[in-house]
Amino acid sequence: MPAVAPAATARLRHHGILASFLGIVVAPTLAASLYLFAVADDQYTSTVGFSVRSEDMSSALDLLGGLGSLGLSGTGEASDSDILYQFIQSQELVQRIDATVDLRAIYSKPAFDPVFAFDPDRGIEDLVEYWQDMVRISYDSTTGLLELRVHAFDPKDAQTVAQLILDESTRMINDLSAIARADATRYAKEELDKSIERLRDQRVALTEFRSRTQIVDPKADIQGQMGLLNTLQQQLAATSIDINLLRQTTQPNDPRIAQNERRIAVIEELIQREREKFGMGGGADGKESDYSTLVGEYERLSVDLEFAEKAYVAALTNYDAAVAEAQRMSRYIAAYVRPTLAEESLYPQRGLLSLLTGGLALLVWSIGLLIYYSVRDRR
Repeated sequence: MPAVAPAATARLRHHGILASFLGIVVAPTLAASLYLFAVADDQYTSTVGFSVRSEDMSSALDLLGGLGSLGLSGTGEASDSDILYQFIQSQELVQRIDATVDLRAIYSKPAFDPVFAFDPDRGIEDLVEYWQDMVRISYDSTTGLLELRVHAFDPKDAQTVAQLILDESTRMINDLSAIARADATRYAKEELDKSIERLRDQRVALTEFRSRTQIVDPKADIQGQMGLLNTLQQQLAATSIDINLLRQTTQPNDPRIAQNERRIAVIEELIQREREKFGMGGGADGKESDYSTLVGEYERLSVDLEFAEKAYVAALTNYDAAVAEAQRMSRYIAAYVRPTLAEESLYPQRGLLSLLTGGLALLVWSIGLLIYYSVRDRR
């Protein structure tokens, strides 16, 4: 007769494996499920979605020869969204909102929930870390769209926090726009201030020149003096002709000759004085106040004043164009989903978390069992 195999009996290691399965897999899964379904409080979610938009409006200065098209560089929508993405997770935003609605009170509402509730006695660093778990951000860098899911233990609290995040993000974008406008116009404003100061100094210098010399316009005064000099030279020429005719037709002692000689002497003296005024007569006094010096100083002041006026007009035009260009490049928050008010709790996802806990425990137990048999077979 064939031999009959003995009945299989459970060995000690089999009882150990069963016990480990119950302790590592079943017990944690039951404990997690019990906590999730019996202890953990409901969490409500408020969703808000927005993006940073920029409007490029036409400027009235564009009609004046394209003065508004200075091409001021600014921050685009994508980089603004990057800034907001980091700002929403920052300690600064958490502190601002906590100062408004007391986040510690909002997130410590459950009477007993040591896993999901926040301990109000913990510091700001812990609150920021907890905030990143309760505020989930979805960001599409290609479109610049930001979508937030804000969790809280009360639906109105979730909506309030979501609205505050939207308000603070709007304030941040407004601040960035103000800084960009200030940077775009600061250099133009500095140049305008310099041109105004230069124009003021040149006008003061010209006024001081006129007060000192008692001459409003040396050019006009010179024209009058040149007319007088030309008249004297004509009279000198006519008198010289007369005296030459008298010398040819009369006696040397004719009184008219002496009279014309005195007339010529007086005219020559007047001509010499006028030429000395122009710096043409080689005057011995060497005064710096002759007409040539005055004209040179006046022309220099006039050229400086004309340059200052043109520089002022150019700086003013540039400043107006910079201000117009900065104002037309406006950025704002466009909310395509306003903060919603939840009607039912979707979190914590009790069934999913229970399955994940059981799956993780089973994985750990399986790895441990494989290690055990591997070590046992090597003996």
